[in-house]
Amino acid sequence: MQTAAHHSINFYLHGSCRRGSTETCGWMKNGNTSQSQLSQRHKLVRRVENSQSLVNFNRTRFFLDPNKNRVFPISKAMTDDGHLSSISVPEDIVAPNNTPNQEPVFSKWTPPGYLWRGLSVFVLAGQVIVRIVNRKIHWKNTLQQLERVGPKSVGVCLLTSAFVGMAFTIQFVREFTRLGLNRAVGGVLALAFVRELSPVITSIIVAGRIGSAFAAELGTMQVSEQIDTLRVLGTDPVDYLVTPRVIASCLALPFLTLICFTVGMASSALLADGVYGISINIILDSAQRALRPWDIISAMIKSQVFGLIISVVSCGWGVTTLGGAKGVGESTTSAVVLSLVGIFIADFVLSYCFFQGAGDSLKNL
Repeated sequence: MQTAAHHSINFYLHGSCRRGSTETCGWMKNGNTSQSQLSQRHKLVRRVENSQSLVNFNRTRFFLDPNKNRVFPISKAMTDDGHLSSISVPEDIVAPNNTPNQEPVFSKWTPPGYLWRGLSVFVLAGQVIVRIVNRKIHWKNTLQQLERVGPKSVGVCLLTSAFVGMAFTIQFVREFTRLGLNRAVGGVLALAFVRELSPVITSIIVAGRIGSAFAAELGTMQVSEQIDTLRVLGTDPVDYLVTPRVIASCLALPFLTLICFTVGMASSALLADGVYGISINIILDSAQRALRPWDIISAMIKSQVFGLIISVVSCGWGVTTLGGAKGVGESTTSAVVLSLVGIFIADFVLSYCFFQGAGDSLKNL
């Protein structure tokens, strides 16, 4: 509510100079005072006496209605003692506000967490590509992450690929033996492994082992403000933390895929020879006839794309972690799940682009 201050000049006269007093004022007793000065002072006294007769000042009171959020003017004069019973202002200063408050359309809208985190993944991928092109790479961290993603993940990848290869061998040998196509077992296993099984299985293992570690580490650094400390020290977190992990994943996965393919084919040949009586030479010769150089190249390309998806998604979810220890756990789980979904989607898209039309890989068997 607004208030208006009305200023006036008050004149205070000595008690002996009041109206109706018969005594002469001290300043009137001065014999040296001129007649003009006396007349001016008499006029001033009359003006002050006339101003004291003005008692009432018409003012306007305003009433605030909290339900309608409006101010209503109420006319009321001052009280006899010269005080207002409430705060008052003139009508020309305050006017009732009849226009409703209009809020912007998106003032109260907050984007969902998965939306802005998903956009941050694409932004992070673009920043990493720019830094790789500009050669802003922290080589020491890159070598450390490369050792972590590559050699330290070989054991679990080899174990998984060996058992997956033997499981597929059981199914293929049983069905192909009934059809009399024993010589085609090795070629079919080789094509299945090099085109789909080895890249996807290796990427799933790396996503569960390395992707979760990336998300947990960066998430813990985010909630404990270590990433902010890096910024204060003048170090870019993307250069120091994200780019080495992305490069290490993209370089290590193709080699892991090749190793997994070799171990899977070896375990399949041993199982077929030892259990079903199909010679190892037949399996290997059939695989050699079926494979083409493009099959190996496509597997390498898939592995690099899968490594990029795993590292970028895990790092993106890690650096956008909120909510303390609970948020770190949720970010880790979400990073692994989204990485797996991204791997399967990318595998379908790449397979559709690489292997269109009718194939002729098995016609020479």
